[in-house]
Amino acid sequence: MLGEILQWTYPADAALSHWLRHHPNLGARDRSEVAEAVYDVLRHLRRYRQFGESGVGPASRRLAILGLNATLGAEALEEGMDAAEAEWLKRVSQIDLATLPRAVRGSIPDWLDERLALMDSPETLVEALNRQASLDLRVNPLKAERDAMLTELQQSAGRYEPVAMPFSPWGIRMEGRPAINRWPQFENGSIEVQDEGSQLLALLVAPRRGEMIIDFCAGAGGKTLLLGALMRSTGRLYAFDVSAARLARAKPRFARSGLSNVVPVVIDSENDARVKRLAGKAQRVLVDAPCSGIGTLRRNPDLKWRQHPEALAELGQLQERILNSAARCVAPGGRLVYATCSLLAEENEVQAERFLASHPDFERVDAAEILAARCETLKLEGPYVQLRPDVHGTDGFFAAVFERKKKGAAAETAEAAVAADADAGVDADVDVDVKADAEAEMPAEVIADEAEAKPVAEPVAQAEAEAASVGESAEESKPAQEVKPA
Repeated sequence: MLGEILQWTYPADAALSHWLRHHPNLGARDRSEVAEAVYDVLRHLRRYRQFGESGVGPASRRLAILGLNATLGAEALEEGMDAAEAEWLKRVSQIDLATLPRAVRGSIPDWLDERLALMDSPETLVEALNRQASLDLRVNPLKAERDAMLTELQQSAGRYEPVAMPFSPWGIRMEGRPAINRWPQFENGSIEVQDEGSQLLALLVAPRRGEMIIDFCAGAGGKTLLLGALMRSTGRLYAFDVSAARLARAKPRFARSGLSNVVPVVIDSENDARVKRLAGKAQRVLVDAPCSGIGTLRRNPDLKWRQHPEALAELGQLQERILNSAARCVAPGGRLVYATCSLLAEENEVQAERFLASHPDFERVDAAEILAARCETLKLEGPYVQLRPDVHGTDGFFAAVFERKKKGAAAETAEAAVAADADAGVDADVDVDVKADAEAEMPAEVIADEAEAKPVAEPVAQAEAEAASVGESAEESKPAQEVKPA
C-alpha cells in the first residue's frame, strides 16, 4: 500500500480506497490495521525516513515496520522480522525525540515549519496536527434535536463515548471509528459527518427563511445541507461547484436530508454565465475556497507532502478570483463569508485585506463577535475567526465576514422595481441551465475523479466501508488537490 501512496499520484484516501477495493479478500481487521499504519507513516514520514537511513533492505519495508510498530506494537511484528530488522527497530525506538529538530520531530517540510514558527505556540500546534482527529457528527436540524440524538447514541453506541460538542449547537463528538454509514440515523438523514469548525461557519452565514443563498464552492455538500436545514427548506439555495463528480456525490446526501430548496449547479469556472446572472441577487454567499488544506492535516496528513510553497501563489490567485466573482452576487446589505481550512496568513488575513482594499462597497464585520454571540464558551480575537486543533479541538479554519453597503434609498427603490420585473426571467434562465445539468450524465466515480475530490478523513477502523461515511467529515474542508510532491 505504501508503494502506491508514496508515488503521490492520488490523494491518500483515494489511493487507499482504490487499493482496498482491489483486495476484497482482506478481512475487516486487516483492512483497518493497514489503513491505520498507512496514516501513521504519512503523519511521521520525515522522522521515519530519517530513522530508516540506518536500516537495510527496501525503504518502504522499513517505513511499514515503523508504522505497524506504532499502531500494533513490536510484539505483533516479531515473527515477520529478521534479526537485523528487530535490532534496528529496537535501536531507533530508543532515540530521544526531544533531541531532534522540530521539523523532523513533527515531520513537517521546512517551508511549513518556517510558517508555523511565526504563530503562537508552534510546538503544540504541530503536535496537534499530527494527532488523529475525532469523529465529529452533526444532527440535521430538520429531523432531529441534538440532545435527543445524543441520548439515543449514548444508548445505542455508548462504547464510542458520544458527547456534545463544546461550541456547535448541532454537534456530537465520538471516539473511535464506528461505521456510521450503516446506522439508521445516518441512513435516514438525521446525522451527518462534519467537523465542528465547519459547522460553525453556518453561524457566520446566519441564513434566514426565504432568502436566496449561494454556497459558491459546495463540494460534496456538507455545509450546504446545514444551511438548507437552517432555512427550513425555504427560499433558494444554490450549490455551485466546478466538479460534477463532487456534486454527484452530494446527491445522496441531499436526498437523505429531506431538503427541497437546494439547486446544485455545475459551473465551468468562477466566471460562468450562470453565476453572472445572479449578480446582486443573493442575500448570503459562502465561499469555502480551495486552499492548501494545512488545517486538515489531522485527517489528511499526505497534504503536507503533496503541497509545496510554489502552489500557494497560484492558490492565492484562484482564491482572489473566486472571491471577486462571488462578491458580485451579493445584494446590497447582503453578507459574504470567506473561509478556508488553512492556517497560513497568505490564504487568510492577507486575502481578506486585499479584498477589502479592492472593494470599497464592502465593509468588514467582526466574525469573532458573531460567533461569541452564539457560542459563549468560544474565545476568539477578532475581527477574523481562526480555529486551531490545539486550542479549539477542531480542524484549522479561517473565516472573514463582509457585508455589502446599502445604497441610497431612492436608488434602492428604483433598482428594486427593475429587479422585481427581471426576477422571474433571470431565475428561469438559471433554472433552465440547472435542469440541463441535472439531465446530463454524471461521470463515473473512478479513481481519476477521486483525485480532484476533497481529501476524506482517514478510514481507520472502518476501512472495509472504504471511508463511505467518515469521508464526508473532511469533505467539509476544501484543500486544493496538488499532486506535485514537495
